[in-house]
Amino acid sequence: MKGLEEAKRILSMKIERDKVKGRVILTQKAYLQKVLQKFLIGDEAKSVSSPLAPHFKLSIRMSPKTIDDREYMSHIPYASVIGSLMYTMVCMRPDLSQAVSMIS
Repeated sequence: MKGLEEAKRILSMKIERDKVKGRVILTQKAYLQKVLQKFLIGDEAKSVSSPLAPHFKLSIRMSPKTIDDREYMSHIPYASVIGSLMYTMVCMRPDLSQAVSMIS
């Protein structure tokens, strides 16, 4: 076999190599950006650290209050969003398991 190059991607994960430090880094940044774009979340997403703090609780006060917010939420296929997050959790980010279980 000729012309084989180093792998750059595998299963939606980008492979980065740091030969000086002897490290291989797998990232899903591009996949997660596609998920955010697919579900029209985009730049409006708020980041939080994971795992979530023990005192974090979801409540009715966090639900959409205006008609526009409810309309926006009704267009998001909720099960698909959860499935996309579960794929990320299983493949690369076990620290997301608490947050995914809370919202699912």
